[in-house]
Amino acid sequence: MHHTLHTRGSSATEACGEVLGRLVEPGDVIVLSGDLGAGKTQLTKGLAAGLGVQERVTSPTFNMLLVHQGRIPLYHFDLYRLDDAYQLEDLDYWGVLEADGVSAVEWGDRFEAAVPDECVVVRLHITADDERTLDVGSRGSRGEALAREWADACTGLPGVDVLPVAP
Repeated sequence: MHHTLHTRGSSATEACGEVLGRLVEPGDVIVLSGDLGAGKTQLTKGLAAGLGVQERVTSPTFNMLLVHQGRIPLYHFDLYRLDDAYQLEDLDYWGVLEADGVSAVEWGDRFEAAVPDECVVVRLHITADDERTLDVGSRGSRGEALAREWADACTGLPGVDVLPVAP
């Protein structure tokens, strides 16, 4: 199942993330992809807010993993600087994904091996200066249920259009 969210303004992208943050459960994985500046970190900031994270959330580009405490932990990965999938082991990537929190994986599409069997996959596209399209897909039954619930919950948010479901 596929959903498309269109956001007008970074606050709308963040609001979508905040809605998602209220829906996620331990073990959920959100795989984010898109060009530089497409809104991956902005969406993750909203996700953190929805989880009740109090600290400032930034891209973990140089750390590759930042952990933020909220109602459940947020494991914020950035795989941009990895050269090869074998480096996922150095991060204990799979162990963290199976831990007690939710994982947001920026640049998760760089390595097919980094996309787990159960997840929500979000591809962000810049459509205008301050507009983004979020193509929301999923893998597995939990990923599909979460993606559907998220799209439904974003309906009516200011600056957000939830476009019809595509097959």
